[in-house]
Amino acid sequence: MRRAIVTAALDVISAEGPSALSLRDLARRAGVSHAAPAHHFKDRTGLLTAIAAEGYGLLAATLTEAADLKDAGVRYVRFAREHPAHFQVMFTPELLHANDLELTTARALAGERLRDAVSAVPSEGRGADARLAGVAAWSLAHGFATLLLSHNLDGPVGDQDPEEVFRLLSGLLFQGSS
Repeated sequence: MRRAIVTAALDVISAEGPSALSLRDLARRAGVSHAAPAHHFKDRTGLLTAIAAEGYGLLAATLTEAADLKDAGVRYVRFAREHPAHFQVMFTPELLHANDLELTTARALAGERLRDAVSAVPSEGRGADARLAGVAAWSLAHGFATLLLSHNLDGPVGDQDPEEVFRLLSGLLFQGSS
């Protein structure tokens, strides 16, 4: 039942955004009693927090498989394209219970995976400050993914593979990251 509610919520978020979520409507969509969502998530914020935690877990898993920093960025963009509802909720902190243990753990793991990818780049390819290089890498991947999902790159990217376009862009930023 929990999965059915999350799936229904992801569908609503993908189609209409998180502001359209109503626990009562989700119960109807999932074919469960109107009290069922509150039993599993307590409130709308709890549901959105669970979705964000799930998203960070999925992102961490995909970043774990990255061969290098460019691949991590490509996987980040792919994650955003394949999980747009998760992506939208994950980066809207005012919708979430910020101190939720599952959320903070999954977020920290995803951040650690990105830092690992940045740290693997030799300092001559990323600069002396790995922390700032991480901010640059995250900004590039997140900004590109956000612009892509909002269709602001439809013209510049056209019918090119967005992942290949991202590879090219990341090569311009991190010369030594293969």
